[in-house]
Amino acid sequence: MLGLNVTAPPAVSPPPGKEQQAAGVGILLQISMLVLSFVVGHVLRRHKFYYVPEASASLIIGLLVGGLANISDTETSIRRWFNFHEEFFFLFLLPPIILYPTKHMLKLLFIILLLAPKPFFSNFGAIVTFAILGTFIASVVTGVLVYLGGLTFLMYKLPLVECLMFGALISATDPVTVLSIFQELGTDVNLYALVFGESVLNDAMAISLYRTMSSVQSHASSGQNFFLIVVRFLETFVGSMSSGVGVGFISALLFKYAGLDIDNLQNLECCLFVLFPYFSYMLAEGLGLSGIVSILFTGIVMKHYTFSNLSEKSQHFAAAFFHLISSLAETFVFIYMGFDIAMEQHRWSHLGFIFFSIIFIGVARAAHVYVCANLVNMARPTSRQIPLKHQKALWYSGLRGAMAFALALQSVHDLPEAHGKTIFTATTAIIVLTVILVGGSTGTMLEALEVVGDGQDGALETIESNNGYIAPSYQEGTSSGSNLKMRLKEFHKSTTSFTALDKNYLTPFFTSQNEEEDVSGKTECPSYV
Repeated sequence: MLGLNVTAPPAVSPPPGKEQQAAGVGILLQISMLVLSFVVGHVLRRHKFYYVPEASASLIIGLLVGGLANISDTETSIRRWFNFHEEFFFLFLLPPIILYPTKHMLKLLFIILLLAPKPFFSNFGAIVTFAILGTFIASVVTGVLVYLGGLTFLMYKLPLVECLMFGALISATDPVTVLSIFQELGTDVNLYALVFGESVLNDAMAISLYRTMSSVQSHASSGQNFFLIVVRFLETFVGSMSSGVGVGFISALLFKYAGLDIDNLQNLECCLFVLFPYFSYMLAEGLGLSGIVSILFTGIVMKHYTFSNLSEKSQHFAAAFFHLISSLAETFVFIYMGFDIAMEQHRWSHLGFIFFSIIFIGVARAAHVYVCANLVNMARPTSRQIPLKHQKALWYSGLRGAMAFALALQSVHDLPEAHGKTIFTATTAIIVLTVILVGGSTGTMLEALEVVGDGQDGALETIESNNGYIAPSYQEGTSSGSNLKMRLKEFHKSTTSFTALDKNYLTPFFTSQNEEEDVSGKTECPSYV
């Protein structure tokens, strides 16, 4: 008997009819949760109840359904048909979220770019500083503090590279909740521009940093030096950006010269406009680059050049279509996050890692905001400096969301099981706390900082009349002008040169509309906003 090989009988798969029925029940559950989330969000918004934002409501609904499934006999079947893979997120849910932000961001983008472009472009240098340099600072500070916390036995110990991976993924902000409250309460348009612009470019930077550190971690035995790490990061970021910009310019030329803006070709025009961003995304992924970075810059170029080459009906359709799928994707992600928290096996034994990570993230966010704000203010005249109360609002608006969740889910496969599970659990807890607690208190915080109450119309009129950023007056510094300050001012002047280059050469070359048509288009507000 000792020599016999006893094999277990093969598992009997359910009949095809039963599998179809189970799949239908799972899809029905997901649709029901989406419908409930949209209805609850509408009711909360209609009654101006800012303590439970729409993202928080979606997350809570997922928590409740997951909790009920967890204590019932249906956990296995529901979990089977409500499974969430990071590939599904990156390939299907994330592109519309990045390409065309959610409905609040879409309205904000319209206000900034069409009604008052000066706040966005006059703050473009600040946006790049916060998104690129700031995200790098936040990632490094978070990673180093988590590593030091492990060395001093304050929290679960992780290797330095894995700590930097955690710092990169947790630095991806998702201020959908904050921006929705900004929109409802009314606040300075420049603060809108900074929060919105940082969040868009921040995702690209965080993904590039995470992939770079993940590559370093997987090739740790090869002993890569610092120079090769920098080259790998630049290869990912610059290569992805170049491919995205290239696809965007090709689409602009195609729509300019192909003559698609006629009545009987509008369906073809809309189909091509929708497919180009996904082509950019898949092209970058196929080349081993970052599809998110690529589709981000494709969206920027297509919004600025290609969109104006579309017919009016196609512009309305494209905006409504991406508005629809981005809202569905964003809501589904928050529902799944709540569902996953209730049903996934998390490593809650390392509560110290979660507690100190939250503290370290707050410190890193402060270093991010105040260092970048001081650098920007050094390059600006006194009348255009970022006031302290706006810096505090920027610090408070650093919520974590879909991007951090997806990267944490991927880290479970990229890292050893115990380390990946610990990072995933900590990230999930941080997202819940920031979305529910911080997001729910955002309205109170804005009122305490006295940055609300300015309606959009008043803010736009103030900006147009003053030609730039409006901020409280401060006394000029008494220190002598340093080389750094002079270089920052020269960089600020270069943004004006790029605006002139775009107006005089790029826009005429890539678009078919003249300046008078653009102005008339800005004065007529499309109905989709």
